[in-house]
Amino acid sequence: MIEKTLVLIKPDGVQRGLVGEITQRFEKAGLKIAAMKMVWVDKKFAKKHYAEHVDKKFYSGLESLITMGPVVAMVLEGVEAISLVRKMAGSTDPKSAPPGTIRGDYAHISYDYADKKGIGIKNLIHASANEKDAEKEIKLWFGKEEIHSYSSVHDVHILK
Repeated sequence: MIEKTLVLIKPDGVQRGLVGEITQRFEKAGLKIAAMKMVWVDKKFAKKHYAEHVDKKFYSGLESLITMGPVVAMVLEGVEAISLVRKMAGSTDPKSAPPGTIRGDYAHISYDYADKKGIGIKNLIHASANEKDAEKEIKLWFGKEEIHSYSSVHDVHILK
């Protein structure tokens, strides 16, 4: 099944100069970039993106992290893209993410450390959790006119 999913390279990933590396990993896996832009998220938009977490104890850390610098937002498309992107990203707790995943290779902070410091966990990226979240998040971040359909070399391998 061909799916679309939202990926955000959070400010910590942008500031560390990992946008190209992260994007390249997804492209090398055969995922197609259907949309991409850089956005500086404000507090109002952060509350929309993290709506299910606004009333939770850790929300202030999430908000301060997502608003501390620009975010690169992407819609990726491919065969079972949602689960593939989640697998490639690794555990949301970088300390537990295996080597070879984005978080496992480029981050090491733990939830315990972030909680003790009162900060959001710097885990580089956000990836939609499931089909329902992907649909909702893509609509929040992108207008229909910003999402593109085109052929790539990978289509030859997945469509036949």
